[in-house]
Amino acid sequence: MQKEVVNEKQKNLLIEIGKINTLEVVRDTDHGLFLEAKDDSVVLLPNAYVEEKEMSIGSLVDVFVYTDSEDRPVATTKMPYAKLGEFGYFTVVDYKSYGAFVNWGLPKDLFVPLSQQKEYFTIGKKYILRVCLDEQTGRLYGTQKIGKWLSRDMKGLHPNQEMELLVIARTPMGYKVVADNLYEGMLFENEIFEPIVVGDRKRGYIKQVRKDFKLDLSLQKLGSSGNQEQFEKKLVDILQKKGGRIEVTSKSDPETITKIFGMSKKNFKRALNALKEKNVVVLDERGFSLQ
Repeated sequence: MQKEVVNEKQKNLLIEIGKINTLEVVRDTDHGLFLEAKDDSVVLLPNAYVEEKEMSIGSLVDVFVYTDSEDRPVATTKMPYAKLGEFGYFTVVDYKSYGAFVNWGLPKDLFVPLSQQKEYFTIGKKYILRVCLDEQTGRLYGTQKIGKWLSRDMKGLHPNQEMELLVIARTPMGYKVVADNLYEGMLFENEIFEPIVVGDRKRGYIKQVRKDFKLDLSLQKLGSSGNQEQFEKKLVDILQKKGGRIEVTSKSDPETITKIFGMSKKNFKRALNALKEKNVVVLDERGFSLQ
C-alpha cells in the first residue's frame, strides 16, 4: 500500500466511542487495518470491513467505533440504527437476569441493564431506547428511561423550524415524538394525514414552543406555498399510479380523501382546484382525470 497525502483538518482529534470517526489508515495486519487519530490513539478495523481500493495506507476512512465482547474499542464501516446520544426502536434478541440485549444493526448487540428498564423486556418485542455511554467503563448501553435526557432548554427554537422526529408512543391526543434527539413533542391525531406508527422516523415542523418545555409539531410546513405545490404533485403522482383517473371529488367524505391521498379534505380541494386551473386535470361529477 502506498503513502497518500492526509488532510489533517478532517482527521479526528481522538477516537470517540459511539460516534462516527474520521481516522487515518496507518498499518496493515493479518487481522485488519489499524486506524489512527491525531492524538496517536489507534483502533482496529477488522478484515471483514476492509475495502482494499478505498483504504490504502495514509487514506482517511469514516468508521463507527464501539467496544467488542472484551470491551476493547473496535471500528466498523457498518452503521448502527442509532449512535451515541440518539434514540431508536430496537428489537430484544436475548434476555438475562441482569439485563437484555437488543439488535441495533451491529454484530455485537446493545446491552440494556436491568436498572435501565422501566418494565421487563420480552424477546421479540421492540422498545424505544436511547444509546448512552458509561464513562467509567467506556461501554455503550441502551436505556428506556429517556426522560432525563430530554432538554428543557428551548432557546433558539421557533415556529416552522424543521426537525427530525422519532415516533415513541401513541396517546389519546396523537403521537408523542422525540425531536432532533433532544426534545419531547406531540403530533396531534386530527392533523395527521398519512400512515404513522411507533418507531417511524419523520420530518416535521414546530407549530408552537410550549411553556411546559414541550413542542407542538406538524408534518406539514405552516403557511408554505411550497407545501401547496407538494400537495399538487402528490395528487398527480397518485393519479398516474391509478391509471390517470380517480373517482373521488371535493364532496367525498374526509376519511376517504385522507385514506387515498394522505392529506386533509381542505388541502385536497385546494390542490385539485389549482390543478384544474393549470389544465392538468379535468373534473366531472364522479371524479377527475389527467388532461
